[in-house]
Formats: sequence, C-alpha cells, structure tokens
Amino acid sequence: MFVAPIPADRRPERFLRLIAGLVLYGISGSLLVLAGLGLDPWDVLHQGFSRTFGLQVGTWVIVVGFIVLLGWIPLRQRPGAGTALNVILIGLVMNVVLDVVPSPHYLPVRFGLVAIGVVLNGLATGLYIGAGLGPGPRDGLMTGLAAGGRVAGSAGPRRFRSIRAVRTLIEVTVLLAGWLLGGTVGFGTVAYAATIGLLVHWTVPYFAMKPLPNPLEPDEVASESVRSSPGTTSGAASPRSA
Repeated sequence: MFVAPIPADRRPERFLRLIAGLVLYGISGSLLVLAGLGLDPWDVLHQGFSRTFGLQVGTWVIVVGFIVLLGWIPLRQRPGAGTALNVILIGLVMNVVLDVVPSPHYLPVRFGLVAIGVVLNGLATGLYIGAGLGPGPRDGLMTGLAAGGRVAGSAGPRRFRSIRAVRTLIEVTVLLAGWLLGGTVGFGTVAYAATIGLLVHWTVPYFAMKPLPNPLEPDEVASESVRSSPGTTSGAASPRSA
C-alpha cells in the first residue's frame, strides 16, 4: 500500500491533536514573518519565492510541500493522512493570519513575536508528530534520505546516514537558496536554529500517543482464572516433578 494505514486506536483524538498541531504550526510561522527579524530555513525559502515570483508565503508553503512530497516516491516513503493535511493546512493558516494581522513596528514586540513563534513551533511539532498520522513532507524527505532511500528497483543495501547531518545539509541548502531569492535571514533564524532542537526533543516524546495496553487474550484469561481459583494449590505436581 502506497499510503500508510491510520492507527486503529483513538482516531478522533489523533486527528484533533494533528489539526491543533498544524494550526499552531501555521500561526507560529506567521508570527516569525510578522516580526520581520528572520525566519526558519524553509520559510526563508517560501518568502524568497513569494518576493521573487509573487503569491503569498502560505501559498508557497503548499506548493513547495507538494514538490517535496513527490521526492518521497524514489525514497519509498509512505505518506499518511497527516502528511496530506500538513501540506495544505499550514499554508492556509499562514495566509489567513498574514492577511488579518498587521506587522508590528515596535522592536520589543517584534522580538516577543519571535520568542512566541519559536516556542509555538516546538509545541506544534510535538503535537502533530505525536498524533502518529504521518510526518510532514519536509520531515519525510529528511528521514527518507537518512534511511538511505534509493530508487525503486535499484539493487544494493540501504546505507543509513546521520539524521542530524542530513537535516543540517537540507536546511543549509534551502536557507541559502531562500536568502538568495530575498528571504529574511536574521535574529529569528538564529533563535530558531539554536532552540528548536531542544524544544522538539522534549515535546515529541511528551505528546506521543503511546499504544494502549492490549487486553488479555481469551486463553490468557482462562489460564489466569485457573491459577487464581481456590482449588489450585502451589504444591500441585508439575510434569517436570512427576
């Protein structure tokens, strides 16, 4: 199956967490744009496209997300329901927020928006990844490359690479491309790079939806009742001692 299956347990809760995380992610990206003090690497690229070719930043979030998703095919990555929503919802939320919220001019307010945006980004990442409904297109590209994904049909074993090294290479590349296209690089970019790893290190396991304990199978229930019945004594002979 090309699409990853949806986990069978607590589906409503999973989708609520996913949507909440994606909405918060879009808001967090919008706050960094409004602050005008530098964006995270991917949004530097999106803003660079917006300034060079037109269209809103959120629209480019959607377009680039679809393009990156196509890159999953040779890497044999399987998108989930959360992957599709990630591509669309974050960009739509960014467009709405940037349309209705004016950019502040007071510098302390702009620094405050950077701080709130980065923290919200960390929380949002933990929520949508913890829902277990599939990674975003950019995360899937990173994990696919780190897993040594190869073109379907090619021979040879996969060579696993450092996720940190792959992520750094991807983000430096998109950051440089976005900056050359006119995207904003500055304090917000540095603040994001310096803190997002620590935030996600805490939020992803905290919000992860762990599997529910499986109920005892019927035979196990029967054996439990036999062991606990009054007529069963610990001194009964076992096959080993008979």
